[in-house]
Amino acid sequence: MTNDTPRQTTSEEPDPKLLELLVCPVTKGPLTYDRAARELISAKANLAFPIRHGVPLMTVEAARSLDEPAAPSTATSGTTPPR
Repeated sequence: MTNDTPRQTTSEEPDPKLLELLVCPVTKGPLTYDRAARELISAKANLAFPIRHGVPLMTVEAARSLDEPAAPSTATSGTTPPR
């Protein structure tokens, strides 16, 4: 059996063909792949869907709001309140 389709060697990267097919589960709109953050971004829904071990987690519960800072802001560079 011959497979002419090249497979990716890293398990952390999602399949590019899969990324072309996925849409936002909230808006049904397009997603943008942020490789550095390993997230799929839905600008319309203002959500970022994480990618874990090469698998996009496409639930609203797994997503983070783009309003949430991904890194500590320089404006609030003090202590963070306990959770």
